[in-house]
Amino acid sequence: MTSTASSLPFVQVFTDGACRGNPGPGGWGVILRHPASSTEKEFSGGHPMTTNNQMELQAVIEGLKLLTRKSRVEVVTDSTYVAKGSKEWLPGWKRNGWKRKDGNKLVPIKNESHWIALDALLTKHQVTFKLVPGHAGHAENERCDVLAVAAAEQARYSST
Repeated sequence: MTSTASSLPFVQVFTDGACRGNPGPGGWGVILRHPASSTEKEFSGGHPMTTNNQMELQAVIEGLKLLTRKSRVEVVTDSTYVAKGSKEWLPGWKRNGWKRKDGNKLVPIKNESHWIALDALLTKHQVTFKLVPGHAGHAENERCDVLAVAAAEQARYSST
């Protein structure tokens, strides 16, 4: 029996990434919200040496990894790189062996392992991306930023 889109649970995944230096210690923050049950949980993590884009990607990866069954997912992010990459660029990269066009040649994409991991998770769910402005008062984005920055600070001090 196949699930219709309307029969799948709906989940919102709010995400943000932060980096202290680029590269440098970084963190990610996620809010997982199940509107039907009015439940919400926060998650975060960090890495001692990373980039801002890697942490933005990691936030979405971690959020999707938390889902235990196929769902309709709205990922809310302030990262144009993640939103546009997932919706527009990823199919071409995949078709080209995880390479992008640079003039007349194909070159490896940045953050390939993150994009491959995200692609695998995107195939498990029905995912849409909503791009919100960063640091502009969006409550969940601001909270994810606080989580990500705290995780980046923790990663900074745990790596010394």
